[in-house]
Amino acid sequence: MRIALSRWGVGTALVALTLLSTGCATGPNANPNDPLEPMNRKVARFNDTVDDNVLRPVATGYRDYTPQPLQTGVSNFFRNLSDVWSTANNGLQLKGRETAESFMRVVVNTIFGIYGVFDVATPIGLERHPEDFGQTLGYWGVRSGPYVVLPLLGPSTVRDTSVLPLEFSTDFVSKHDVVAERNVAWVARTVDKRASLLQTSDLLTGAAIDKYSFTRDSYLQYRRNQVYDGNPPDDDTLLDPSAEPATPSAK
Repeated sequence: MRIALSRWGVGTALVALTLLSTGCATGPNANPNDPLEPMNRKVARFNDTVDDNVLRPVATGYRDYTPQPLQTGVSNFFRNLSDVWSTANNGLQLKGRETAESFMRVVVNTIFGIYGVFDVATPIGLERHPEDFGQTLGYWGVRSGPYVVLPLLGPSTVRDTSVLPLEFSTDFVSKHDVVAERNVAWVARTVDKRASLLQTSDLLTGAAIDKYSFTRDSYLQYRRNQVYDGNPPDDDTLLDPSAEPATPSAK
């Protein structure tokens, strides 16, 4: 419980820092999506240093030396936990079918998949519908705001950062009472998530591109697609002023 409260405090501090920093524009040539670019680049370099020296080596070892069935079971277990909050967020977005399927996935995988270690729901046609609180805010018209890079947590936006206290306080891993088990679960989830991104990060490292700009643009597009369930409108500037209006296609 103490860790959960401390994470709440960290999340709240990050939100406050982000909101205070949004008033610091970088000049007339600043990317409208990224007015905090100088600060964001510094944080991104810090994150890259931590990743290069800690996370990537550990994740690579996990991928290369851990039996694949065990890796799959770990991923399934944490996906099942996230499906609980996907159910809630689908409900908050008034998505009836998605809410029902997400709920049934949790029930089936928890009971028959041994707490989600085995994904029994997908083979019987219960698809995943991942949703989070940031997407829910976007669904109801809350603008994403500027792009933000958070220490250790990585790419975000003001909208997504604002829900971190809520996400931390409802995190099943952080709320677990047995400290040793909680710490093991936290490390396992972090390593599993990083391992799933190894191929993507290897491509970025080997490409002759500005990694920061590519990551920023990809993340913003990815979140936009998530909010609109893969079908973003041609022009959503009323919901997100950071998105450039699409050029009307000829008819």
